[in-house]
Amino acid sequence: MNWTVDRYELPLSNPFGISRETSETSEAVVVELSREGTTGIGAVTPSAYYGESAASVAETLPSLCEVVDRIGDPHAQQRIERELGERAPDQPAARMALSIAVHDLAARSLDLPLYRQWGLDPDAVPPTTYTVGIDSPERMAEKAGTAADNGFDHLKVKLGTDDDRVRLDAVRDAAPDAELRVDANAAWTAEEAIDKTAWLADAGITMLEQPVAADDIGGLRRVTDATEIPVAADESCVTASDVPRVADACDIVNAKLVKCGGIRPAMGLLHAADAHGLDSMLGCMVESNASIAAAVHLAPLVDYVDLDGALLLESDPYTGVPLDGDVFDLTGVSAGTGARRVPDW
Repeated sequence: MNWTVDRYELPLSNPFGISRETSETSEAVVVELSREGTTGIGAVTPSAYYGESAASVAETLPSLCEVVDRIGDPHAQQRIERELGERAPDQPAARMALSIAVHDLAARSLDLPLYRQWGLDPDAVPPTTYTVGIDSPERMAEKAGTAADNGFDHLKVKLGTDDDRVRLDAVRDAAPDAELRVDANAAWTAEEAIDKTAWLADAGITMLEQPVAADDIGGLRRVTDATEIPVAADESCVTASDVPRVADACDIVNAKLVKCGGIRPAMGLLHAADAHGLDSMLGCMVESNASIAAAVHLAPLVDYVDLDGALLLESDPYTGVPLDGDVFDLTGVSAGTGARRVPDW
């Protein structure tokens, strides 16, 4: 089995702000696995918040590729992901990139898209949100209005500033018919979040994501108990083992492959959420279609989709699952994840 590892610094269409940082580029690490004339593509945009970087992922991937090469069979995914976890237990982003490549290679070798290999229903994919990052109220309004005009009926609004209400009001005015969800990225105390829930409810907010610090499970519970707005855990729920800890403190958990370490771990988190009576969401970083595409194939399993990361890029070396309005069209994928390298990029 042959492999390549490449790094891309991808410019964003606009600076993307959340409560703890603003980014102007996204750094992707792409791994391609080739076997018997078939190539699988996987990628990740690691997050410093979770302790990884593009440099650390690129350094780790060759040793993980050696694991896959030794096993030899991309269909041996349970064994591969178990051994990857043993080799790199604290590097889920590196494992994610290779997990996607292995699944893509296996499905392409069968000439099947992933969702069909898993027996999932392409008509069960929820619409994706489009994220409006923190910016001036005027720029946030402009982004929201453009997204709504382009057919995105569900907007995620990043908050966690000194004037959140002004920004949210600007977005609401620009997209009066859109369903709005709010993500504070752990910026508020429980008391602040509870105070804000009244005007968030008045604004018609349909989801409040990670209002408090990741380790403040008690505060998360207090916010959930204080509002009728469904509350989602993101930073507080990293892997399946976190689900029991947050099960009575939120309504929704956000699964991201970059947090979990790959496709099978993400499936485990989604099944754990279902077993605990929680709704689930698939989320992403601002990242290439080479990684977003794989997550889309899991979308029939969840209640909410937030997989707009590639839409925020100025350019992307890979295409992915086609969008029909704000819904990903899995039937448009012929094999694997659907990720394809853009010629001459």
